[in-house]
Amino acid sequence: MRLGDDIDDHCSSCQRTTDHSIVSMMGEEVLRTRCRTCNSEHKYRKNKGRRKEMTAQEAFDKVLATMPGMQSEPAKPGRKKK
Repeated sequence: MRLGDDIDDHCSSCQRTTDHSIVSMMGEEVLRTRCRTCNSEHKYRKNKGRRKEMTAQEAFDKVLATMPGMQSEPAKPGRKKK
C-alpha cells in the first residue's frame, strides 16, 4: 500500500462501503482515506461499518415497497407463485 492507492472502506457520509483513496499513512499503516464517491475524508475504519450491506433481494424489496400499488410478499425459496 502507498499514498493514492485505492482501498475499500466504510464511508460515514455515504453510509456504506465505497472505493476510497489513501491520503495519509504512517509506515505501512493506513491512517486516513478519501471517499471517491462523495470526497469526504476520514480516518481509516478498516471497512468496519455499523450496518451490514443489503443483499440484492433486500434492496429490491425496499424499492418495491416505496412504489404505490406494488406490494410484494417475500419470495420463498423453491416455491413458484401461481
